[in-house]
Amino acid sequence: MVQPVHTMEADEVRIWVLTDNYYDSLRPDSEVSTHYRVGAGECVHAEHGLSYYVEVSTGAGTSRCMFDFGLDGERILGNARLLGLDLGKSEAFVLSPGHFDLWPGAEEILRRIGSPGGLPFYVGEEAFLRRGSLRPGTTEVQDIGKLERGGIEALGVRLVEVREPARILPGIGVTGRIGRVTDYETPNPALLVRRGERMEPDDFRGELALFFVLKGKGLVVVSGCAHAGIVNTVRQAQKVSGVREVHAVIGGFHLINAPSDRIRRTLADIRELEPRYLVPAHCTGFEALTAFSREMPGVFELNTAATRYRFSALTR
Repeated sequence: MVQPVHTMEADEVRIWVLTDNYYDSLRPDSEVSTHYRVGAGECVHAEHGLSYYVEVSTGAGTSRCMFDFGLDGERILGNARLLGLDLGKSEAFVLSPGHFDLWPGAEEILRRIGSPGGLPFYVGEEAFLRRGSLRPGTTEVQDIGKLERGGIEALGVRLVEVREPARILPGIGVTGRIGRVTDYETPNPALLVRRGERMEPDDFRGELALFFVLKGKGLVVVSGCAHAGIVNTVRQAQKVSGVREVHAVIGGFHLINAPSDRIRRTLADIRELEPRYLVPAHCTGFEALTAFSREMPGVFELNTAATRYRFSALTR
């Protein structure tokens, strides 16, 4: 029986998307989003990757962390400078799964900002295993890399493997292993992991997500890729926080190239969760993005790189 993780209630949650697959300088702001507008000689970097910087204000002060690190650390740091962020203020680093589009930027970012005092670097199970993928129509495994434990530890961080839900900073919770409760959010057989001498289907048992309890509003849930399924991810956050209401869901929903029935069922279950804001990103996929936009227009936000989201207990 999982006991609820009592994270300190947040007065405000601010999430900067340091990089994502898409950038649009002309995207209009909304009541919760502010999009960076490039000036002369400036360039926002977008990539097939995802990285966040998070600040959470509570009665104890402000907690800060990085969540995922994208592919190109140097250019992610460049985006952070445009946004006026000092990533060196991070008090913790969190990696959702050890997958190729979320960790490669970590070493360059940590090398540049440092890790005074050995700040914690939270990972799930199997973060340091080699991974591969099968291209459509082939049986040849493509090597998609491996995060090296030694390379990260050499930069001064303190690695912490997370299996159970936990509060990592005031106001910031991590889900621990995400339970599989839906019958349709199944692993992609084309994504593989090396366990021992064999490459076998990757069930992403070590995937992590962040959650925050916004005072009077409910949960804000932030996923990386949501290989475990975005519905499973939100339900895990509900379970481990003891909070039913969902204020916002942001992150990759991993519905790219998904069958239409899986998209349909995901949409139906997300609608039942009744989020006030829905921000699909990264690996959600065009078909799913358009479905959410069409079917949930009042809550859908089109994400872009270099966007800040501000969720406040003082606004609706």
